[in-house]
Amino acid sequence: MSQLVEERQNIARRSDLKGSERRALLSDATDSWLRGLLADAITQHRADSTQFALLAVGGYGRREMSLGSDIDVVLVHEPSALRVEDVASSLWYPIWDSRIVLDHSVRTIAQARTLAQEDFKVVLGLIDARVVAGSTDLGESLRTGILGDWRASAGDRLVELHATAMARRSRVGDLAQLLEPDVKEAYGGLRDAVLLRALAASWTVEVPRTQWPSAVSTLLDVRDALHARGLRDCLAMQEQDDIAAEMTELLGNEATADDLLRTVYLAARDIAYASDVAWYRALRATRKPPSLAPRVLRRLTRRSASPSKGPERVPLAEGVVLVEGEVALARGASPENDRGLLLRAAAAAAQASVMLAPSTVERVSQCLPIPEPWNNDVRQSWVSLLGAGRAAVPVLEALDQEGIVSGLIPEWEAVRSLPQRNPIHEFTVDRHLVETAVHAGQRARDVARPDLLLVGAFLHDIGKGYPGDHSVVGADMTRDIAERMGFDPADVGTLELLVRHHLLLPDVATRRDLDDPATVATVVDLVPDVESLELLHALTWADAEATGPSVRSSWRRRLITDLVTESRAQMQGHARSTVQESSAVVNALADRGEPSLRLEPVEDGFSIVVSAPDRFGLLALVAGVLSLHRLQVRGARIRTESDRAAQEWLVKPLFGDPPDVRAMASDFRAALAGDLDVEDRLRRRSESPASVPAGAAPRVIVEDSAATHTVIEVRTHDETALLHRITSALVAADCRVTGAKIDTLGSEVVDAFFVTDRLGAPLSDDHAHAVRTTVQAAVEAR
Repeated sequence: MSQLVEERQNIARRSDLKGSERRALLSDATDSWLRGLLADAITQHRADSTQFALLAVGGYGRREMSLGSDIDVVLVHEPSALRVEDVASSLWYPIWDSRIVLDHSVRTIAQARTLAQEDFKVVLGLIDARVVAGSTDLGESLRTGILGDWRASAGDRLVELHATAMARRSRVGDLAQLLEPDVKEAYGGLRDAVLLRALAASWTVEVPRTQWPSAVSTLLDVRDALHARGLRDCLAMQEQDDIAAEMTELLGNEATADDLLRTVYLAARDIAYASDVAWYRALRATRKPPSLAPRVLRRLTRRSASPSKGPERVPLAEGVVLVEGEVALARGASPENDRGLLLRAAAAAAQASVMLAPSTVERVSQCLPIPEPWNNDVRQSWVSLLGAGRAAVPVLEALDQEGIVSGLIPEWEAVRSLPQRNPIHEFTVDRHLVETAVHAGQRARDVARPDLLLVGAFLHDIGKGYPGDHSVVGADMTRDIAERMGFDPADVGTLELLVRHHLLLPDVATRRDLDDPATVATVVDLVPDVESLELLHALTWADAEATGPSVRSSWRRRLITDLVTESRAQMQGHARSTVQESSAVVNALADRGEPSLRLEPVEDGFSIVVSAPDRFGLLALVAGVLSLHRLQVRGARIRTESDRAAQEWLVKPLFGDPPDVRAMASDFRAALAGDLDVEDRLRRRSESPASVPAGAAPRVIVEDSAATHTVIEVRTHDETALLHRITSALVAADCRVTGAKIDTLGSEVVDAFFVTDRLGAPLSDDHAHAVRTTVQAAVEAR
């Protein structure tokens, strides 16, 4: 046994050492041994010691050695050095004889720099190079040369380096989600920490100053425990209990395998989050062609910033701007005084598919605690964030890294990075909830209340962090959470029902005989109406998509769909009312004077009441005027009676203060008189359209069950001037709108229009089909 092997084993057995101390001592012992070997080799072959340098590279260079670590070194020599092969052989053979794995090379500085230009692995190893023995000047010359070359070429090589990292991620998986994680190769592991150092060393990317360096230490402790058992870097399930019991310094006494996995997952998320931010910035630094970027970023690239004023600041929402591809707070924004700013900024980032800057996350955390119950603005921002689809995932992760999600929903803390031992699950509990909300967004057009679907999806497994049946426990918790979020009692009840019965449809469909009337009765007895059934069906689908392939088979879906179809058939007698009366609309109908437009502040924005003689296309005209004045429609109630039309609109300014009501009323009257071409003004407005996240296709539904009118329902993503496009399409399709119910739920709209033909009769089948086609085309015309 060599001197080094014995010393390494003695260090590994010492119980008084912390992980970082043990790694440093192992590195020091290796340094000392190699220093002696090189000195002996140079003396033996009468070589010039100033012409040789031995460099530790990789993990050894970072002083991260464990008992199972290889010795990674480079012997650098001057081109004029003599006896190079003899010196190298005398250095390597004692290492081989010790049976310690050796990864070595012999290079001149020029050779090493040339190879580094061709091979990322060489660059990543040499960036952390450290002189162990020989000429310090020679070793430092190589290290500084490698760093200089990397900084000069990194801008051209980042895309390729990112591709290799993502290929490894696809092959190995995400460390924070694997039941048997590889702490080195999986995404968020030690390999990605090396890439973060390389990105920081390139000087082209600002790597976020988060907790990732301490997370590296945690993963190194776990790796050391594996190596002490003679294992490599994969934390196999059969080893987890024993390793958890041994790692008392990291986990405490009586730790379980789940405690170990959760600690690993949280560390991996720190590294993965820093990596996501760094790669986002790195790829922007490569100046990707604007045509491949989200539309909101293409708009930014078309603008030129003034050198004296700094980067262009593009407004996204009240108090929120886009700066160099990252969401930041506007000048003068005050998180302490504007509690809604937190979720407004998060929703804006997700809806625009851009990054919420870490510095912004830190600032908006000052909005906590948000007063409860949440007001409508805060609640709608939360729904808008959840409804942004895949773009919501990095934003929610950014908030969670800062502790904001737990600050908003304290019950969340118990499910953070909570492992799921059931092999059907691909994700931890918290990530499963996020993924379910993402998939629920794809079914938003299938339900009348997409806001309840999204929130229910995010909360459906919240009870898994607590003792008892997670559906029952979670339902009770959801009731409390929904009340704090400011939902009304009816919506609280619906959310509680979704969580309590989120397993009802798959359990009944796959375990009961669908031909037995009692099977359908089981569902009908528990689900109060068709709207709740549709929500439960959409949640079931999203839950399966976010779980794993074993629960999203076509057979299983068919059984559930058949059960829902039969249950809906029995519920058809419980249809809800389609029109909700409004006192403002009733009063406006009684006003028989000149056309008028009034604006009044209300709790969640502003109310605009319009009274005017009914005319063909009036609704489209008013919607266009509101869009011209940059007002976002959150809701509307429309009614006509005889020759009078009354409209009540709930609106919010896209940015800043509301428009001058006199100017808006003047535009309304001018449009009525034909002196203002609203369509032309909207078309000529220079603002580019905002980015619309990818998601479910828009849906236009025709319902002909009413005796006096036909209902045209539109379910789609909210956009600027969308309502004007829809109502103009109804005019183009020769429809008369006798009433409407407009609802914006987060970033989703569910608009119902009650229409007739010009004679006041419900639409014929052919006419209804033509209307549906025309409106669908208008909605999809972006």
